[in-house]
Amino acid sequence: MRPLMKNNITHTRKPHGGGTSAISRTKGQALLFGRLRVKPAMMAFLFVFLFLSACSNDDFDKRTVIPEAEWRQENPVAFDVDINDTISPYEFGIGLRHLENYRYSNLFVFLHTTMPNGNHTHDTIECTLATPEGKWLGKSSGSMRDLVVPLNENLLFPLSGTYHFEIEQAMREPVLKGISDIGLYIEKQ
Repeated sequence: MRPLMKNNITHTRKPHGGGTSAISRTKGQALLFGRLRVKPAMMAFLFVFLFLSACSNDDFDKRTVIPEAEWRQENPVAFDVDINDTISPYEFGIGLRHLENYRYSNLFVFLHTTMPNGNHTHDTIECTLATPEGKWLGKSSGSMRDLVVPLNENLLFPLSGTYHFEIEQAMREPVLKGISDIGLYIEKQ
């Protein structure tokens, strides 16, 4: 029986001359009996590639601490977010923390958005912080409340690129006491 070389893989003819019966390993190959055997290094690469492919790099969840929990109207909080996927829907919202001695049951903010093409949008948003009965919403940690305010659960971004968001407090007080941090979350659905 004489082995035949094809593409650096050794094929052995069956004694009765009917095709190949076995494929043995040769340098740089990991094939056995017609099934692909992957080398450990290649398997690790595939695992990392698939893991990173499954992870969304468009997710964003950041907050900015408000110094001394006193948010001045002239100090908006800004975030730059890179969006690559314009086909998938996103959940979009505001995350905030406030002290339990905050004077109001709501928070009005202006959300200024600059799109990758330079267009601007401006929205006024009311964040409800308490029930009509006066019970705080969100999670409690000591004298702090942590709250997520969903704004849009199926947002489709029209353009890929960098979006610039600014959140400005829109209450009637020039210095709003009791808001300790505020931010954005954007999560691919």
